[in-house]
Parts: sequence; structure tokens; C-alpha cells
Amino acid sequence: LPSQSKSKSKSKMMNMNLFLLSVAAMVSVAGATTAVNLRTAGDFVILAKAGITNVPGGVITGNIGVSPIAASAMTGFDLIMDSSNEFSTSAEVTGSAYAPNYMSPTGTKLTTAVSDMLTAYNDAAARPVTSGPFEGAGAGATYTNLGAGEIGGLTLTPGVYTYTIDVRITSENVIFDGQNDPNSVFIIKTSKNVLQAAGTQVTLTGGAKAENIFWSVAQEVEIGAGAHMKGILLVATAVKFITGSNFVGRVLAATAVTLQQATVTDPTAATSSQSTRRGLRGLQLA
Repeated sequence: LPSQSKSKSKSKMMNMNLFLLSVAAMVSVAGATTAVNLRTAGDFVILAKAGITNVPGGVITGNIGVSPIAASAMTGFDLIMDSSNEFSTSAEVTGSAYAPNYMSPTGTKLTTAVSDMLTAYNDAAARPVTSGPFEGAGAGATYTNLGAGEIGGLTLTPGVYTYTIDVRITSENVIFDGQNDPNSVFIIKTSKNVLQAAGTQVTLTGGAKAENIFWSVAQEVEIGAGAHMKGILLVATAVKFITGSNFVGRVLAATAVTLQQATVTDPTAATSSQSTRRGLRGLQLA
């Protein structure tokens, strides 16, 4: 009888341990950072409200669009109107260009996409900062102004990073480590600017993906000459890519985008040849 009692006690303890592990796993999942839903704004590699200025010599893979400003605000592309009058094409764009003054229903679709863009920006900007404890920091620590704004040289793990100062990549490359989770999400939000120095890189490891890195920026983004940036740029003001810069992601800007012989690639097209021509006559913003 004593042995039976011990056996039952051991069994109860094992069940309790399994229960606690299950609860911990559910809490972990519940606390994970979720992706920002771009909705129809995700149909574009570049979407801007005030125009897209291009210095020829770059390569753009994906759809581009402007709204509410007219097609004349997309300069430097030598746009050729399609026979449908719903979109135009350019030798520099593997995809289609859309503007609200094109044939219906393009204007309506663009209005929705811009609204979705602003919703996504507000979502990212409102996310609560990730709290500790972290490695090297105890309870009460948060991902706030990490590195005093300089994230070059850092390895970032999934979560929400909040800045009240400029976010800079100036000294070294920055690494996003997905920790072997292909669904890992990173949100870097700042009330100031994101400034990336010439020749620096955003690199991914551990399953991290460009489409799951969200930069929520209240002011401007500037990517230096020859720099490599990745992620979804949700920007309240201007975005500028300086000569020879390379970007894998989406540029969703509430004002204007300037491209100086830059390479901009849809993040899904970067890994799927089928997605490369996703917008070329096929999407039609349907």
C-alpha cells in the first residue's frame, strides 16, 4: 500500500509538471509578437501618397503606386500606358504602376490600399514594447532605446523595439535572429528617423524573413549608398534610397519616395520566382 501511494503521488506530480509546461507553452505563444496586417497595401513594393521620384539605373521588382496624387508624380520611369488604361509599365519595373487617374476601378483600389497602409502604420506604432527579463537584464527591463539608438553591431531577437530617438545603423551590420522560427516577427518603431550608413547591411539568420520585419517610422528613412536594407517600411514622411542601395521589402510611405539607382525587391519575389511577376498584368489590383 505505501508503494501504491508513492506511485500515485509520483503520477500526480508528473501530470502537474506536464500541465505547467503546457501552460508555459500557451503563455509563450500568446505573448509572441504577431505580424502587422498590411491588407491590400501588401500588393505593392512601393506605395506613396505624394509621389515616387526615380533616378534611372535601378531595378524594381513588384508593383508601384501613388494615391491620391496623380500618375505625373511618378517620375523617371518613362511609363507606358497599358491598353486597358488601368495601369502602366516601365522598363525599370518588373510589375505594374498604378495611379488614381487611371481607368476605374484602379482609383478605388488605391484609396483602399492607402487606407490599409495607414492602418498598418498605426497598428505597428501602437504595439507595446517587449518587456523582460532578458539575457543580461532582469524583470522590468524593456526593449526601449536599445543601444542608445545605434543598432549596428547588435543581434536582435523577435519582439517590439521602441525608440524615442533616431535609429541608426552606422558602425556595423545589424543581425535579425529568428531563433529558428520562420514566423518570428520584429517591430522597430521610432518617433524619429531611421538612418542607415553607406555600405552597411541588415542581415537575417535563424529563419528571420524580410516580410516579418516592420519598421514604423514617424519621420524619415534614409538608406545610404551601397547599403542593404530589409523589411517593411511603414513611414509617416519621406523615404530616400541613395545611389546603389539595395532593399528587400516594401516601402509604404505617407509622403514621397526617392530612388537613386536603387534596387527594390518584393520580399516574396526574393525567394519565389513565381511571385516575381505577381503584378505584371496578373494582379490588376483585383
